[in-house]
Amino acid sequence: MSALKTTATVPEIASRNGVVRSGSRVVPEEMPIAFSYRGSTHAVMMATPADLEDFAFGFSLAEGIIVSPDDIIAVEPIEAGAGIDVQVTLRDVTAEALTARRRRMAGPVGCGLCGIESIEQASRPVPRVAASGFGLITPSDIEEAMAALGRAQLLNRETHAVHGAGFFVPGEGLIALREDVGRHNALDKLIGAVLRAGRKGEEGAVVVTSRLSVEMVQKAAILGASVLVAISAPTALAIRTAEEAGMTMIGIARGQDFEVFTGPERIVAGVASNVA
Repeated sequence: MSALKTTATVPEIASRNGVVRSGSRVVPEEMPIAFSYRGSTHAVMMATPADLEDFAFGFSLAEGIIVSPDDIIAVEPIEAGAGIDVQVTLRDVTAEALTARRRRMAGPVGCGLCGIESIEQASRPVPRVAASGFGLITPSDIEEAMAALGRAQLLNRETHAVHGAGFFVPGEGLIALREDVGRHNALDKLIGAVLRAGRKGEEGAVVVTSRLSVEMVQKAAILGASVLVAISAPTALAIRTAEEAGMTMIGIARGQDFEVFTGPERIVAGVASNVA
């Protein structure tokens, strides 16, 4: 399949300081992305048409379809009308488990979370994360991670309309970044990129440009990341879920400022001792 455009230039009428002018703006593309296993569609997501192999790996892990990147044999994105059908070939044993899981689902599988499974999915237990493989994280690491995330967001620099998710390893910097119109999609793509690079979640911190809802915590925990940093604030359920996972959650990270909501023990002494 040929490379898909991730942006479009559209006409606009802009008002600036009381002056109205005609012009143009670059906006991100968005289209239906279907994930199909064994020839049957499992879910359809509205997403930016980029990094689709990473998306397939990350989505499959976050959904519990696979437990290891080795469970996927091949990923083939195929143009399908106005969208893309990402066909994922699984190992036989994984495919059999998926078939059994689908039989237990209530409602149409293409809607993502729906029916009875949506309630179970929202409240599913999260895995406990291990101790960080890099030791303690420092305030300067947090500042550096968020600054690096902003610098690396080339699509957002063009459009000012997409989310970013990055994987920051202290001492190495930002080793992976993925962008998408959807914050969950950006994180799924990042998870896939980390998996395919042969890295482990415990080696670094997940940093995101969005608010922290429960799904973002669930996905980071499934990756195995013990530290999650965001530019915005978390929800109450996200905080409770991060506590359940034993994760360090840092929000409202802007410049030198940040707020710690869970797991202050992973942050250097002096910061942790000041957290109530």
